Amino acid sequence: MKKLLTVLLTLVLTISCAISLAACGKKAKLKVIETSLTAESYAYAVKKDNAELLASVNELLADMKADGSLDTLINSYFNGNATFKYTNPTSKTGCLIVATNAYFPPFEYYEGSDITGVDMEIAYKLAQKLGKTLYIDNMEFSSVLASVQSGIADIAMAGITVTEARKEMYAFSTEYYESAQVLITTEKNTEFDGKTASEIEAILKEKKSSYTIGTQKGTTGYMYSAGDEDFGYDGFTNLKTVAYSNGALACTDLKNGKIDAVIIDLQPALMITKNINGDK
Repeated sequence: MKKLLTVLLTLVLTISCAISLAACGKKAKLKVIETSLTAESYAYAVKKDNAELLASVNELLADMKADGSLDTLINSYFNGNATFKYTNPTSKTGCLIVATNAYFPPFEYYEGSDITGVDMEIAYKLAQKLGKTLYIDNMEFSSVLASVQSGIADIAMAGITVTEARKEMYAFSTEYYESAQVLITTEKNTEFDGKTASEIEAILKEKKSSYTIGTQKGTTGYMYSAGDEDFGYDGFTNLKTVAYSNGALACTDLKNGKIDAVIIDLQPALMITKNINGDK
């Protein structure tokens, strides 16, 4: 009898361990909490003394807004009907050099070795308007604006939020898109469901120091979470904010259980989570 009990206990423990390992092996699905945590507008940035290029950008945007092609172009990336793809020329010489971070769908992202996205298609139209060849210089987002200031690039086109602090350093085009920062969690997490922005902030302010939020380095999401006095964000000093080179890496770590939440822009959040979840 004692031997039988031992065998049964071993069998129960084996089954329990197998179930446990299977559960641990399952990667979480992600969801976007579509409550706007911030209100912001995107625009393109050039050096303050580059009035000619700024005028050309604004003229292009005005024409596209007037004939409805701007909305059509943007919506084509949101609904999956966009067909634009671009391959860089072999040389930058004589080109319109656009600085971007091509990991921010649907505004700029790779499809194979080609670059596509809302901003990149507008960049192509701008180059055509100027009679130049487009060259897309992909870099870390935190370097995009600085590359314009240093003269490495002519214009920054990377889903850039207009702020008073940035306006002191750069000349911005007319705004072309309204955006917001949102929270991404796992599907099983329901604590933020149906909550207002102030309620979400209140929950985050109660988190312990071990709670980790992933963001993209140099973005509004990072400043909102970590805090930035110049940009007017108090941040969440009670928890940990981690800066990733792009939002997809942060979401991957969230899916794998390495962090607790992600804060990025709404449309990239929707597109990245859809891709990571394998949704069609």
